[in-house]
Amino acid sequence: MAFTANKSRVFPRQFNHVYPSAARGEGAYLFDTSGKPYLDASGGAAVSCLGHGHPKVIEAIKSQLDKIAFAHTAFFTNDVTEELAQFLTDRAPEGFGRVYFLSGGSEANETAIKLARQCHLEQGNSDRSHYISRHQSYHGNTVGTLSLCGNPARRAPFEPILMPNVSHIPPCYAYRHRREDESLEAYGLRAAGELETEIERVGPGNVAAFVAETVVGATLGAVTPAPGYFKEIRRICDQHGVFMILDEVMSGMGRTGHLFACLAEGVVPDMISIAKGLGGGYQPIGALLVRDDLVEVIEKGSGAFMHGHTYIGHATACSAALAVQKIIDEENLLDRVQSIGTRLRSALVERLGGHEYIGDIRGCGLFLGIELVQDKTNKQPFPKSRKLAAGIKNAAMDNGLICYPGSGTADGKDGDHILLAPPFILPEEAIGELTDKLARSINQALEETA
Repeated sequence: MAFTANKSRVFPRQFNHVYPSAARGEGAYLFDTSGKPYLDASGGAAVSCLGHGHPKVIEAIKSQLDKIAFAHTAFFTNDVTEELAQFLTDRAPEGFGRVYFLSGGSEANETAIKLARQCHLEQGNSDRSHYISRHQSYHGNTVGTLSLCGNPARRAPFEPILMPNVSHIPPCYAYRHRREDESLEAYGLRAAGELETEIERVGPGNVAAFVAETVVGATLGAVTPAPGYFKEIRRICDQHGVFMILDEVMSGMGRTGHLFACLAEGVVPDMISIAKGLGGGYQPIGALLVRDDLVEVIEKGSGAFMHGHTYIGHATACSAALAVQKIIDEENLLDRVQSIGTRLRSALVERLGGHEYIGDIRGCGLFLGIELVQDKTNKQPFPKSRKLAAGIKNAAMDNGLICYPGSGTADGKDGDHILLAPPFILPEEAIGELTDKLARSINQALEETA
């Protein structure tokens, strides 16, 4: 059954839009109540890393419910939360010994903002209250995390209530910002240099933290950093006493073929936020991993982080996440992400690389983006008014494919991309189905929105 907005009592994302009702999930597919299958090529929003209906995860949740579903962390810890924290810190970059569990990515990044501020306060640096992030970034939908976001369309309605102490630098976006006579490495250093320029403008003693997505997700479509970019960012942050926070809410937990995307960059930040692939959608969960030296600032200072949410360390959510992560580990799915991701990208390049309106196919692992342009020679984007990305999403749904559209790709206003983030268990035979349905949907949308 499909519900229109005027019949449903649920506050929808969009009014006057008919949403099919999801009835069940099986592997890489979702089925609506009419029985129509949809290949979930984006995991919703890069969430469903193990697909849908995984029996081991469901059993873990049921087993936990028989023990304890929830106990407030002001009174108790619980075994499964402790085990999940140990599991993650054992596999994190060196120096990460604590995990703060939350209910999603926005909460994780909000926690990072506040922890950075409190650490500076406890170190006697009360002037450090300014945050720097990047244009065309997305870090969440709370007022604090939306303030970090560099996406104009998402910010616009709420500008008057956003934090004033945030500024943005250009993203590391080689497809559009690298000069023709510039190597990738040289471009990466130049892009990182924007941070130093901004720190000097704001005043080095005023900056609390720099926040960036290791691989940019929703707003740019799987844009990877140029070689050496984050190592230079680390150097700049260290030089000026600025905390380096990497947002891996989308790109972390195996999505790029590494449990933590920063491992591929050979860089260790001060905090890492994770969420979507942590629990794979089986329960709402996010987390912030914190380096030991920052933990010690709180532990040996006030002794308490002035922060908290009701559902932090939720036992049932942690049981689901632990099951998801154990499956990824035991079934060597990180290796599979890299191998099948390479095959999927090759199939996309073969099918769409020569397309008149496909400007770039990019990403890593099973985190891939396709940018559409009016003119491949000068990379001219489609105008916002055409609503091309939304058209592709609608056509894809009609064709039984779920993909994640994005607009404003080129400059925050114009431009379109499609983000693909299929489950790690994507069958090899589904690669052809995915590329066929996507190519058909792109062509239909181009024709229907012309």
